[in-house]
Amino acid sequence: MIAWLEGKLREKAPTRVIVDVNGVGYELLVSLQTFESLPAVAKTVSLHVRTVVREDAFLLYGFALPLERDAFDLLVRANRVGPRLAQAILSGVNPEVLLRALCEGDAEALQRAPGVGPKMAQRMSLELREGAEELVEQRRLPAAPIPDGATPVAGDVRDELLSALVNLGYPRNQAERVADQSAREAGEGASIESLIRVALKRLSR
Repeated sequence: MIAWLEGKLREKAPTRVIVDVNGVGYELLVSLQTFESLPAVAKTVSLHVRTVVREDAFLLYGFALPLERDAFDLLVRANRVGPRLAQAILSGVNPEVLLRALCEGDAEALQRAPGVGPKMAQRMSLELREGAEELVEQRRLPAAPIPDGATPVAGDVRDELLSALVNLGYPRNQAERVADQSAREAGEGASIESLIRVALKRLSR
């Protein structure tokens, strides 16, 4: 099982990256939270990894921080929450905010992620509360959640964000609204990283 990768960042897109480790390219699926923290292409990157083996695929999920990896591990323990949905949840909800929501049974916060309706949010709160409390204690997280830190941007950058949100499972009408709002707020010439930073703030509200 691969638990850690460090190498040269060869390619990056909002939901996937390729890391060159001694001449071997590893493709990793990442959340928007992790993507926003990545260095420039050709720079060295280090990622925590979770390996998911299926009958038809061998998938690697990458995380910039161990807390996000731990939150991913916790999420996939819930009934009907697979790796893809866990990736989507972590794209829209900061790991610390997610853990606090699970500890406090805040189903409304969980419903901000695509594919999480009222019933699933309630079930996740019940099934994962104990595990979330253990993580909060182990990581010694603060007592309250930490918040996430015009002219339209170029169309291709806005479209890249839209594609990422749709691939993560957000309904297209919501994805288009968030992409348009983020583009206006980010301003002319904004990078995809800046656009995602704005989108994350909007998705976490």
